[in-house]
Amino acid sequence: MTLLKSGEIVSCDLSPTGSNYTFFVKISSSDGQQTGGVYKPRDGEAPLWDFDSGTLYKREYAAYLLSLILGWDFIPETVLRDGPYGVGSVQRYVVHDSNSHYRTLNGSHLDGLRNIACFDIIANNADRKAVHCFEGFDGKLWGIDHGLTFNHIPKLRTVIWDFWGQLLPADSLRAMENLLGELTHPKGRAKELVDLLHPVEIEAMVRRINWLLELKSFPQIRVR
Repeated sequence: MTLLKSGEIVSCDLSPTGSNYTFFVKISSSDGQQTGGVYKPRDGEAPLWDFDSGTLYKREYAAYLLSLILGWDFIPETVLRDGPYGVGSVQRYVVHDSNSHYRTLNGSHLDGLRNIACFDIIANNADRKAVHCFEGFDGKLWGIDHGLTFNHIPKLRTVIWDFWGQLLPADSLRAMENLLGELTHPKGRAKELVDLLHPVEIEAMVRRINWLLELKSFPQIRVR
């Protein structure tokens, strides 16, 4: 984490995809350590009508903090820092097969995918594409691209519908109860999370958590 936050960015290459400017960076320390990262500068964000300008990079970090508080740890280490194009988020790049995505997991990582599906409801994720979930060469399930999160208006858009209508596991309910306690008297990571978002966004998240705790299950899919 120290390397990611304070190491020198020695290369910075623009990604050819995405609506916002995203860069693949290499970060080095004075003692020769290196890591790869994904840098999303605030000034490279395209204006959106439904998200405040210049906040998407903060939401990337807020999502990382939320995953840690919940104990689900599926988002690569993420920091806020200055880079070649100003302040932004930098996330550790996870080496993986570029063909790995949600639809190629073939029933593996069910517990992890269930956590991600629950996380997306809590965070109100408006952009869960298939390529935003993959298995790294480390064998672990990862989730990325969380800039469109925490809106106070319902925005959930996701490819993960497998668990809807199913009961939430007891450990997921405990994680959400713990999260509520953390948000009631925020300190540490919870205080960072609260400070990154607008109060109405925190209030809306608390309502979503209480809703899930009351349901004790994923919502039912309603087909018209």
